[in-house]
Amino acid sequence: MLIALLIPVVQMILFGFAISTEVNDVEVMASAPKITSQIKSKIARLAHNSYITFKGCVSTRDVESVIARNECGAVVVFGADYDVDGKYQIVLDGSNPVTAQTSAGYLTRILGENNAGLAPGVTVLYNPQLKSAYNFVPGIMGLIFMLICAMLTSVSIVKEKETGSMEVLLVSPVRPLMVVLAKVIPYFVLAAIDLSLILLISKYALGVPLSGSISALLLTSVVYIILALALGIFVSTLVESQMAALLVSGMVMIIPVIMLSGMIFPRENMPDVLRWISNIVPARWYIPAMRKIMIQGLGWREVATEAGVLLTMAVALIIISVKRFKIRLQ
Repeated sequence: MLIALLIPVVQMILFGFAISTEVNDVEVMASAPKITSQIKSKIARLAHNSYITFKGCVSTRDVESVIARNECGAVVVFGADYDVDGKYQIVLDGSNPVTAQTSAGYLTRILGENNAGLAPGVTVLYNPQLKSAYNFVPGIMGLIFMLICAMLTSVSIVKEKETGSMEVLLVSPVRPLMVVLAKVIPYFVLAAIDLSLILLISKYALGVPLSGSISALLLTSVVYIILALALGIFVSTLVESQMAALLVSGMVMIIPVIMLSGMIFPRENMPDVLRWISNIVPARWYIPAMRKIMIQGLGWREVATEAGVLLTMAVALIIISVKRFKIRLQ
């Protein structure tokens, strides 16, 4: 009944509302040496467009910094003689090539009205060639660690319960915590090996720059891996069969990572309800953090929010999982 009735409803909702390559909420700022009447009219055109969220004006020297801090995804820089020559430049965040290309098209059409034949200069930061690898590598990292740590851990522990060997282990002199750790540590080691392989392939085969803080990248990844392992233990306390563990893992972990984390489809396109739900998906915080570190070359200060949320989730889930495991033992 669960498979026949619930899964089609969830898939229809996700495919209908979450999956969209359109960009419906481009966060834009403007910059100009002097705000003239013509520039004001262009800014008003941006502010009143339904596809644009205008975030205000910024000085020319702060254009790159506001994009690096994710205060906006694009900045329209008007020239000093805009009233005379109509020249302007669009500066974009290229860490997500799909969003960058779409945003450039929107802004060019909006600002190009009444300026026929005048093409703007477009500057793409962090990913000038708009390589797709820059976008999908952080997303694949978030997905792989969920597969290895959460799904395989839950299935492995449930398998011990299903075959009856878990009871034998629990009545042995070994403490229950050590039994769980013995099941979890191999997957942590596998995830650490995979992390090293992914970084090497990204750097030397795919040309993805690792330009940010390596310590921030590694520690944030370790927190995410621990969180995924705790999630796998939690799932194992809910179900009694491997098939059930696979279903719960797929519904609760894998599908949300693909659909709601921003891995493939921009979160800005989603309805508010799905955006709120996505905040409890760990990959929604991990993937943007990896993009900031690997592609934008940022460090601890810029990923502090994402790392803090992941750490809070990990601690909370470990506490809940341990308590539920003890209750199941009793």
